[in-house]
Amino acid sequence: MSALVIVESPAKAKTIEKYLGKGFTVLASYGHVRDLIPKEGAVDTENDFAMKYALVERNQRHVQEIAKVMKKADELYLATDPDREGEAIAWHVSELLKDKKLLKDKPVHRVVFHEITKKAIQKAIKEPRELAMDMVDAQQARRALDYLVGFNLSPLLWKKIRRGLSAGRVQSPALRLIVERELEIEAFTNREYWSIEADVKSESLPFKAKLTHFSGDKLSQFSVENADYANKIKDEITTAAVGKLLVKKLQKKQRKRNPAAPFTTSTLQQEAARKLGFTTKKTMQIAQQLYEGVTLGSESVGLITYMRTDSVHLAGEAVDEIRDLIKTRYGKENVPKTVPVYKTKAKNAQEAHEAIRPSSALRVPEDIRGSLSDDQYKLYLLVWKRTVASQMVHALIDGVSVDLTCGNEHVFRATGSTVSKPGFMAVYLEGKDDSKEEDDNKENLLPPMKEGELIDLLSVIPNQHFTEPPPRYGEASLVKALEERGIGRPSTYASIISTLQNREYVELETKRFYPTDVGRIVNKFLTQHFTNYVDYDFTAKLEDDLDAVSRGEKSWLPLMKKFWQPFKDLIVDKEESVRRSDVTQEAMDEKCPECSKPLSIRLGRNGRFIGCTDYPECGYTRNLNDDAESAEPEVVEGRQCPKCESNLIIRAGRYGKFIGCSSYPDCKHMEPLEKPKDTNVVCPDCKKGTILERKSRKGKIFYSCSNYPKCKYALWNAPIKEACPSCQWPILTVKITKRRGSEKVCPQQECSYITPVSYTHLTLPTS
Repeated sequence: MSALVIVESPAKAKTIEKYLGKGFTVLASYGHVRDLIPKEGAVDTENDFAMKYALVERNQRHVQEIAKVMKKADELYLATDPDREGEAIAWHVSELLKDKKLLKDKPVHRVVFHEITKKAIQKAIKEPRELAMDMVDAQQARRALDYLVGFNLSPLLWKKIRRGLSAGRVQSPALRLIVERELEIEAFTNREYWSIEADVKSESLPFKAKLTHFSGDKLSQFSVENADYANKIKDEITTAAVGKLLVKKLQKKQRKRNPAAPFTTSTLQQEAARKLGFTTKKTMQIAQQLYEGVTLGSESVGLITYMRTDSVHLAGEAVDEIRDLIKTRYGKENVPKTVPVYKTKAKNAQEAHEAIRPSSALRVPEDIRGSLSDDQYKLYLLVWKRTVASQMVHALIDGVSVDLTCGNEHVFRATGSTVSKPGFMAVYLEGKDDSKEEDDNKENLLPPMKEGELIDLLSVIPNQHFTEPPPRYGEASLVKALEERGIGRPSTYASIISTLQNREYVELETKRFYPTDVGRIVNKFLTQHFTNYVDYDFTAKLEDDLDAVSRGEKSWLPLMKKFWQPFKDLIVDKEESVRRSDVTQEAMDEKCPECSKPLSIRLGRNGRFIGCTDYPECGYTRNLNDDAESAEPEVVEGRQCPKCESNLIIRAGRYGKFIGCSSYPDCKHMEPLEKPKDTNVVCPDCKKGTILERKSRKGKIFYSCSNYPKCKYALWNAPIKEACPSCQWPILTVKITKRRGSEKVCPQQECSYITPVSYTHLTLPTS
């Protein structure tokens, strides 16, 4: 008997084939083998949403290979991922093979596993099941909905805003989150407030205390709003205290802090963003590598369980192994008497039965570091620590608060904490979004004091503060917001964020999302005219309905009908009732200084600007952020144009701001606003300049000679001061690949020198 096993990736295929041995051939489908035809009519809305599929072109040869092997095989095992997408891929493969008449009288098995270990694979092969058509229906319904929204709404954006735009069922509410946060920030007005601190000392140990009551009245955030009142309080307290404060009340409390649950997809993405600076896309790519298998010694081993999951459950065998590890490594006192149990928040968590954990906790990260790339090691260490910590005892925090008084019921309070028993904190502590300090991770020590004791008051210090707007979303906080609102599912967050960036609806600067002008206009159009379809509750309800389909609780066809007809009617209505100018122009209470016609905010090729509504008769325009009276550009201080010695000024162009000559168009000198970073690597071509790190017009990093345009030597990858051992070219470059990590590569095309390397062994140019 011979069997064909289908998985999604070639890396996984290699690992599994070793575990199954003779009689099994394992082939990769390379993802989806079929998809909806990329044209109108792919979903036939008139005939019960029948879907027209076509072979994915890039996978044709892989399908041919599968068919060739299936001709000789006696049975088929579909071992794709244990989620909706994996179930759908398995179904598509079996349908293709049925169409080719290759499955006649041959048994077809669906096998599911959540970790790629020999034990898990062999167990899955022995316990196959049927294809779960409810999960397939849910995936097809999701795909059809996304197609219908994209294929009907995107052309409307082309007509009403500009060509090349797109709208998505899930990406549009995500864009709304980012734009609304930006509008909150722009509308925010900061407010002044003051706090009063005391510098005090007891037994030679200084510490600070904050004023909580003044003359018996409790102070709120805005009780002290100006410097005059703050200084009045300072003077009154200084006079009343005469250099001493009374220890009025001393409280000691001990509290428990419990460990965080094991990782789900979204919490892994959030923590990797906070602690490692990884994007959601990068996190999922590296997690996929760890799941599919890494070579340890002579064999390939899957290091973590399946990385697309909403569950925080851990298998009993895994828990036993982790508890033994904790006992051996951290002491039996750190093993809780009862096993910690975590509750899964997701409604549909049964699709994947376990949290993300090491396939074996006994594979300690430090022991296998040499077999992993730097990024693989960092992510595996994060998963390992979080999983182990989740099964450890709670931490005990000793808290102390002391009330210090003087004069007419003036009260200062000081608080401090120490970790008396670290428990799980010895291994792992969860990160926080936008926190200025990790309170429990910092020890604020207070000296020993007794009630009734007088301690030294060194000074009273008024501190000025201003309220701050809400922070812009970063990758971690955006993922958290999407999950809290039920928008999309954790496995889709990476693609949602990538789509928003690729469509240039948002930009990521200093790890924060900023909406572009086009993103703002698209969001405005959708929120005004397709309110339901960017509504958070509506989107979440639709996700819940799809989950119900996957569980067999609802049928997908009524769901499609309920969505489609109102959506189609709205598309038809907006195509006729909305004018392009309604979307791309915004009226202003200001008249044109040249012709006195009204001005409006408009969308142009380079973003939004202010222009006359009488265009083209009147060509008056100005930048959106310019004051109506200010026509004077910003002059670059201390420099003149190297060509004509006129002033240099900061201009705005299609690709952002740059430095240009004030005598333009007579002199066309221009240069980047940001000075290119010098790698200090001598140019190997002209041997006169050095290699500079620059940005292309589209923002991509590249490296070129400082002698440009005399020397046009350029390369995409970071150069290092090391000659090629093969051809002796004076420099090598560092190339990063998804599967192999970082490599030293010779930039000369005729030379094939390449060698794997860890970043820790390199001195790279700072970027």
